[in-house]
Amino acid sequence: MPGPLLSPLPLPDWPAQEATPQALPGAAGLLLPHDGGPVADVRERPDRWALLKLAAAALRGDVPTLAWGTGAALAGRALGARVHPGGPAGEWAEAPRGAIVHTWEGERPLHWTHGSLTAWAGPTLPPELRASFLAGLEAAPPRLPATPLEAVGGEAALRPLLADFYARARADALLGPVFAAHVQDWEAHLERVTAFWVTMLGGSPAWRGNLNPIHAGLGLRGEHLERWLALFGEAARAHLPPGAADLLLARAGAMGARLGNRARPGRVG
Repeated sequence: MPGPLLSPLPLPDWPAQEATPQALPGAAGLLLPHDGGPVADVRERPDRWALLKLAAAALRGDVPTLAWGTGAALAGRALGARVHPGGPAGEWAEAPRGAIVHTWEGERPLHWTHGSLTAWAGPTLPPELRASFLAGLEAAPPRLPATPLEAVGGEAALRPLLADFYARARADALLGPVFAAHVQDWEAHLERVTAFWVTMLGGSPAWRGNLNPIHAGLGLRGEHLERWLALFGEAARAHLPPGAADLLLARAGAMGARLGNRARPGRVG
């Protein structure tokens, strides 16, 4: 199996690890089991909202997903389907647009598929669906990264890289004084920069802003950018495989270009 199988709940009979957004990029598949929790109304349940976002991210990224019971209803909602109360699982979803329904139970789609998703509306998963899903994972070719963020290893790979880069930058004779003068809360700064890179690499839109005003007025010149790119490159190559580092550094170079021909001497911002 090319990577771990993930689940938000411990499942003793499954070889699964804890499902987190950071683990999705390298996962072989995702399980969304029946748990009896709410699906249609999650306004007062941040845990359910987080699970809905996890399901949506997996489906966007074409991660093979097996869902049953309320997990199937949750996956249906992530695909835009209407969710109804009732039925053995407590809530069930209509077949999303583009789904193939294999088995109906009255008006309820019992077994349906949509892209990489296999859904069973009942609270108990039939053994044959489990066996078919696992066999498909074993036979599947390696999954291509859905986003550049996945290609570099996700947020989990970015965090130590960025922490390393800023440790290098703070100790640097050229960049250190700039950061010392303008960054007071380093923990908050690292969170903002992580959110920026997650967004720029195709992840969730956690960052909204404009680079030009942020960097204006810092007194930066072309040599600052050149040093920034050099140190960023050192950190990237220390933490990422060569292909992933090249991808990230290409994005960093493009970001520098957007700031306005900063490779040559001259004021930044």
